Amino acid sequence: MRIMGIDPGIAIVGFGFVDKLGSKLTPVQYGCITTEAHTDPGLRLKQVYDSAVQLIEMYKPDAVAIEQLFFNRNVTTAFTVGQARGVLILAAVQQGLPVAEYTPMQVKQAIVGYGKAEKKQVQEMVRMFLKLSAVPKPDDVADALAVAICHAHSSALHDKVKGTMKR
Repeated sequence: MRIMGIDPGIAIVGFGFVDKLGSKLTPVQYGCITTEAHTDPGLRLKQVYDSAVQLIEMYKPDAVAIEQLFFNRNVTTAFTVGQARGVLILAAVQQGLPVAEYTPMQVKQAIVGYGKAEKKQVQEMVRMFLKLSAVPKPDDVADALAVAICHAHSSALHDKVKGTMKR
C-alpha cells in the first residue's frame, strides 16, 4: 500500500509518500509544495491543487492521509490553510482516492506513543521509522511523513470504522 501524507498549508504544503509492506515502511518521495507570498490567493490555491494532482499522478498512492486543522489563535491563517486543505482533499477525491484525516494529537500518539509529544520527538521518530539519515526539512515535510506513518499504523482500524459507519 502506498500512502500520501499531507501537512496542509498555503505557503508550504508538506508531502510524503510511504510504502507499507506488512509492518515495513519505506519512504518513496517527500518534499514540499510552495507558493509565493503576496500572490493572489486564488492563484496560490490553484498552484497547490495542480501540484497535488501532479504528485498523485506521478506516485500513484492508494490512499491519502491529511492532518486536520488545529488553530487556537490566528483565525485568518486557519481560513487560508482550510482552503488549501480543501483543494488538497479535492485533488485526492477527484483521483478516486480515499482520504483519511488525523488530528495532530492522533499523529503524535501513533508516532511517539504520547499525544502531547514535542515536535522534535515526532521528527526523530519519523527519521527512525523510515531509516533516514537526517530529519526531513522543512518541518512541514517531516509532519507529512508523520501523517503517512500514522495512517500506515491506523489504516486497518480506520477502514473498519469507516465501513461500519456506512451501514
